[in-house]
Amino acid sequence: MNIEAIISTFSNEEQQRFISYLEKKNKRNDTKNIQLFKLLTKEELSSTAICQKLYKNNKKGAYHALRKRLYQSLIDFIANINLEEENSIDMQIIKYILASRTFLLHKKPIVAYKILDKAETLAKEHHLFPILNEIYHTKIQYAYTNPSINIDELINAFKANQKNHFLEDQLNIVYAKIRQTLNDITYKGEVIDFEILLNNTLKEHNINITESMSFKSLYQLMTIVSISAFVTNDYLKIEPFLINTYKSIKNHKSIDKQLFYHIEVLYMIANTLFRNKKFKASMLYLHEMHQQMQTKQKKNYNSFKLKYNLLQGLNLNYSNQQDKAIELLELFKIPKHADTESLLDIYLSLVMFYIQKKEYKKAQGIFSKFYHTDKWYTEKAGKEWVIKKNLIEIILHIELQNIDLVESRLLSFKRNYYKYLKQINQKRVITYLNLVESYYKQPQDVTSIEFKDKVKQSFKWIEANREDIFVMSFYAWLKSKMENKPLYTTTLNLIKKSKNVNKALKLTN
Repeated sequence: MNIEAIISTFSNEEQQRFISYLEKKNKRNDTKNIQLFKLLTKEELSSTAICQKLYKNNKKGAYHALRKRLYQSLIDFIANINLEEENSIDMQIIKYILASRTFLLHKKPIVAYKILDKAETLAKEHHLFPILNEIYHTKIQYAYTNPSINIDELINAFKANQKNHFLEDQLNIVYAKIRQTLNDITYKGEVIDFEILLNNTLKEHNINITESMSFKSLYQLMTIVSISAFVTNDYLKIEPFLINTYKSIKNHKSIDKQLFYHIEVLYMIANTLFRNKKFKASMLYLHEMHQQMQTKQKKNYNSFKLKYNLLQGLNLNYSNQQDKAIELLELFKIPKHADTESLLDIYLSLVMFYIQKKEYKKAQGIFSKFYHTDKWYTEKAGKEWVIKKNLIEIILHIELQNIDLVESRLLSFKRNYYKYLKQINQKRVITYLNLVESYYKQPQDVTSIEFKDKVKQSFKWIEANREDIFVMSFYAWLKSKMENKPLYTTTLNLIKKSKNVNKALKLTN
């Protein structure tokens, strides 16, 4: 019963609305639920400390009973506001269906079918296939009462809707399977050929993405495509699909009702554009994302504020606005948040920014906050994040000349991750670390022609426009040593080079 996690998703407006809800609900003046809620929202206190503030004589039984009642009130409040805001169309159509059935039972088919027609129009507009099923079921059942009804047309409409409903169900199953697979890859480190699995799963469930889809289905499809890019690191391939699909979503009747998913979609596109080094375009989608976060009394603001500001900070950093990026992310270096993964990304990004800026002590200060085990971080942020963290730590200790720590971290990394990296066909991380170790042991050789040739021959290079921006950042550190130039300048030059490749490709196409 994690009340704190629920409360952390509330905006300031929702907190005030919940307090008003409790005030109306409370029948006695001595109820402590509002006091407990305020303590949980404003203060970083342990359960024992909160219990002591509420009950001077530390009544643990009373405190746990109060928490239980507050939890139930939170659930009721959330359910009520969702019924009010999210399902108004659904509820209206259901009312129409119920009313029409009453008229049919009272032998008033003309009135009933007019109401059902209205319900059908609304349900079609919002791609509500399960509700449409009920409408057609009712229309067919009572068709004999209305001579003007063409039953064959009704049956065809019913079958077409069943097809759409089936597609939505199948896509939901595919979505669930792919998300589960992503969790196995990211948080458990399982080795899976994702592209083969994705193609086989889509084929198995006969998904045809050209058919009419609900907002939910379009969102799920975009998420599946984004997951494939995350796993394969090929964001260029998915960019046109995401943007074109979003254009169709923008005119979708359900977009206001599906605000949370609308914000998710905007984040997906902004993140894809960032990974493709299109920072201005990414910022435009982030701006639209922020506008949507502000709507409906900021009900989704807290859920997305870390993701939004992290991506904004990354865009600023790689757009030669590093000081702004640092200033922004320092504001969100908070103790805890429901979105642990984004919070950890903010901390690690700040470490990277400070290393690029040669402010190693500040980077070390932030890194010292990573006091959990790698297993804990894998569960919270994934295997890839942990590998990045360990690589950054090795680089940081080299810059700080912590010789003993560099040796121990190198050995630890080889022992814990070399086998896994070989299994997932990421041997270039091993190659990279071997080159870093060569530099660390013989720094005087790093500017030599021999070392540069060794680097050139060590990797199977891919086009600069397709190379992952974070992989580039790691390579930039080694390149800055080879060229004896500042790291941040070297990083930006590599980014600029990749963007020029994009421009050249556009001109030739």
